Amino acid sequence: MLEQGLEPEFSPEATAEAQGIPGPAAPNGDGVRDLRSLLWCSIDNDDSRDLDQLTVAAPSSDRGTTVLVAVAQVCALVSPGSALDEHAGANTTSVYTPAKVFPMLPERLSTDLTSLSEGEDRLAMAVEFTIDDEGALLRSEVYPAAVRNKAKLAYSGVGPWLEGEGPEPAALAGVPGLAENLKTQDRVAQALKSRRSEEGALELETIDVRAEFDGDRVAALIPERRNRARELIEDFMIAANGTIARTLSGRHFPVIRRVVRTPERWSRIVEIAQALGEPLPSQPDPRALNQFLLKRQKADPVRFHDLSLSIIKLLGRGEYVASFPGESVIGHFGLAVTQYTHSTAPNRRYPDLITQRLLRAALSDAGVPYRPDQLKALAIHCTQKEDAAQKVERIVQKSAAACLLSTRIGEIFEGIVTGASEKGTWARILNPHAEGRVERGASGLDVGDRVRLKLLRTDPERGFIDFARVDGGGEVREPRARPPRGTPPVRRPAPPRRSRPGAPRGSSGAGSRVGTRRPRTPRPSGPRRSKRSR
Repeated sequence: MLEQGLEPEFSPEATAEAQGIPGPAAPNGDGVRDLRSLLWCSIDNDDSRDLDQLTVAAPSSDRGTTVLVAVAQVCALVSPGSALDEHAGANTTSVYTPAKVFPMLPERLSTDLTSLSEGEDRLAMAVEFTIDDEGALLRSEVYPAAVRNKAKLAYSGVGPWLEGEGPEPAALAGVPGLAENLKTQDRVAQALKSRRSEEGALELETIDVRAEFDGDRVAALIPERRNRARELIEDFMIAANGTIARTLSGRHFPVIRRVVRTPERWSRIVEIAQALGEPLPSQPDPRALNQFLLKRQKADPVRFHDLSLSIIKLLGRGEYVASFPGESVIGHFGLAVTQYTHSTAPNRRYPDLITQRLLRAALSDAGVPYRPDQLKALAIHCTQKEDAAQKVERIVQKSAAACLLSTRIGEIFEGIVTGASEKGTWARILNPHAEGRVERGASGLDVGDRVRLKLLRTDPERGFIDFARVDGGGEVREPRARPPRGTPPVRRPAPPRRSRPGAPRGSSGAGSRVGTRRPRTPRPSGPRRSKRSR
């Protein structure tokens, strides 16, 4: 973290500030609606304690179904310029590693005072939107509200239950009416998903990996797949983020947008599709790409995770951009939306906290709390620090994988290329799911190629995993270039290693960014372990 310019520890001033806060923000005041009687619930990872949002469905006054998303009002306790704000603004995100969580805010706030904990009255920002049966938005509004979480639920229990493959979670059964409410939420979420798919939102499905420990030893890398509960939260957060962006724009306020520009390597995406017998247009087209993905998901569901991973790598990185009234807006290619921000996780993402401050000022008819130059600088800074945090997370995740693989040197694995450039070639093996650098035989490989790989060495301390490409006849070796005359010999430490300036664009190795989805590794004592939203 220090190498990436991140602060692992809170300053004494920030710690003292957190300890000095007497309690949660009072859930009352001008314009605060009392919604505590609604059947609010949270759905997150099993061990999550920093709960940023709640959801509930309610009958609409005319047609369609109304959904409400409550977002913790972190801005009520974290003031601009405070020591807490300085630390949050330095890292801009919580950093999640297999061994430890480094929260953006002290746990006294993120898992208690600003968490929408079960059975507690909390001040929130309510995002309300009404959706018709076809997934179209009919109306929306945002306002402060008092809420109470009726049930703390988990993806692992709610997902199988919604899919008809698991029992009703005990926490769900203990709240009368909540089961039916969740089924209504699921129906609306599926309608939203179908609507976004028709408009070109990409249907991608990757496998996130969680390191499982036996004491201090990495015992396994456990794949975690999406289910209906995760999709429900994802679809509602996308809708809520869009509503907040439109609200700010409608009040002529600036917006910190989350954008993914047109794919950086569209031509390679076209090549991959062509190899599978599906033509794509020469210019980026999200609808055409999504139709291709839907066909492949139906034709080859077993390998669809690998295809999704390749497309994500080729889409390019997401970033934060400050936009102002009257300016043209950059959209999110992967979501097929224009009005989009990050606003639903202010306990763990600084851009969301900035957006919440902007929203509170807009709703109270106050002035914009940031200058344009500040917002532009903050957007760049948040992008850079998020990239830095993800580098840390990937390196430590790869350290965990290197620990697990250290006894399997010389074994052969099936893999897929995840990054390729002049800086090097990276590939992910499939069992266990782990990524490393192709040190030998990488010539001619590109993202999406399937390869057989021999494990050469691991270095857990630095998170290095090295492979050699093999074919039916054995290991593939590239010719070694002869150095120019007069070049002094290069001494290399044992075992011989190449230094890594960073992974190529599109790789999930050090120095790169995964597009829409990323692994989060739960630990029982830490705060929320979830993926950064798109």
